[in-house]
Amino acid sequence: MTTRTFEPETMSIFCCARITRPWARSAAQVALALAVARAHNQMMTEFCSVDERLLATGYVPLADIEKAPGIARQALDLGCKALVIPSRCPAEHSPSHIGFDPLWALAQEAGIPILFHVGGEEKMHAAYAENGLPRVRDFHGGDENFTSTSFMTIPLAAWQTMAMLIIDGVCDRFPDLKFGAIELGASWVPSWLKFMDAGFGAFRKGEERLQKLSARPSEIARRQFRVTPYPHEDAGWIIENSSEDMCLFSSDYPHVEGGRNPIKRFNATLGGVSDSARRRFYRDNFIDLMGRGLDRSLHDRKCGAVR
Repeated sequence: MTTRTFEPETMSIFCCARITRPWARSAAQVALALAVARAHNQMMTEFCSVDERLLATGYVPLADIEKAPGIARQALDLGCKALVIPSRCPAEHSPSHIGFDPLWALAQEAGIPILFHVGGEEKMHAAYAENGLPRVRDFHGGDENFTSTSFMTIPLAAWQTMAMLIIDGVCDRFPDLKFGAIELGASWVPSWLKFMDAGFGAFRKGEERLQKLSARPSEIARRQFRVTPYPHEDAGWIIENSSEDMCLFSSDYPHVEGGRNPIKRFNATLGGVSDSARRRFYRDNFIDLMGRGLDRSLHDRKCGAVR
């Protein structure tokens, strides 16, 4: 088996600040969230304009159903190559609400993906830290930013939101639209696929929405959903228990989470996968996810996702 690797040169750029957290409830908060998103998207496209290999992602809050498509259109007009939505459910409605169909239609027509990114998920309840023991510092040296326990909640919102998008028929209504979970880990994906299919089998007889699906939820997910394992996860096991089409490389450069040599760490777990699966992981699945957001002239550049 070959051990050829692909050094990442084409990068999707993300912001994981508080703007991606769906905190907006009141009219004033919603207005602020929309204004911040517009400012963020202008900043992001200006930052990435210096190099065609930097792929700007535009943030679209889901707090206002009617205004979300306008935010997305402005982001695309500015030059964003993907749209980011929170993985956490908005306060008053589902991400799968039928009113968001114009947003999904816009992304599908543009040929660009809808992405989830770390920072937009449901956080672990603060009470879990009140255990009577000394407060645990995170690996950055801070007091509560990121620890082994807060790590447990990272995929939970994406698990629920993506399941709703599949079960409520969004993926079937927009079969060419790709979704991606970036820096949310991937060890959870094999169980998630099985769990959705278990629910499909248990409730299909009584739920018309399940009867209308074009395939089992796991098959729809394999068709339209992509994920990035962390370098410390067993990427080979994840691929073998999900699909060669679902996983793609991500380094989190320039942050320290990816380690000093993420390619070496990934290769240590990819020894049992085929050459084609390795190529898909390092290159082809990123090209597939990004669609027209990645210019064809960049297809032979080495690909990756960073924040």
